[in-house]
Amino acid sequence: MASAAPESDIEHVLLTEQQLDSRLTAIAAQIDADYAGCDLLLVGVLKGAVMVMADLSRRITHPVTMDWMAVSSYGSGTKSSGVVRILKDLDSDLHGRHVLVVEDIIDSGLTLSWLVANLRSRGAASVEIAAMLRKPDAAKVEVDVRYVGFDIPNEFVVGYGLDYDEHYRNLPYVGTLKSSVYSS
Repeated sequence: MASAAPESDIEHVLLTEQQLDSRLTAIAAQIDADYAGCDLLLVGVLKGAVMVMADLSRRITHPVTMDWMAVSSYGSGTKSSGVVRILKDLDSDLHGRHVLVVEDIIDSGLTLSWLVANLRSRGAASVEIAAMLRKPDAAKVEVDVRYVGFDIPNEFVVGYGLDYDEHYRNLPYVGTLKSSVYSS
């Protein structure tokens, strides 16, 4: 359970607010260049991608539309269950559209691999991925990620949209959670 002062549950800060901000600005500039003249739909994956989606979309200078999808392969713990469930589907028709999936983190890649295949089956012109964080050592399947903020070690992290049992999402940085918080 999270303490009254969430910062006291953090072992160490892995990425500062300034590092996240700087990298998002660079990714947005690349997206602007890559999708110039395209009808781009940003698809945020709830709930974790809320911070990334909001900050990234404000940095993209050409018009985009946004939609949200909620899929889950996690319970309340720290490990993926491997079974993907759609909790909230898109409101948008993807046929002929360029889709950029915005993710907070890629762990095993299993959920994202399933999601990309699902979106491609809906007739999108293209489906690419932008992820703030990726854990290469945790990958179970190969997922082609066009835009990566940071590759990080295979540690359990929270903050900037990432949670443990729905806590810590509002921290402005990414930090590792003390194991005493989730092993008790």
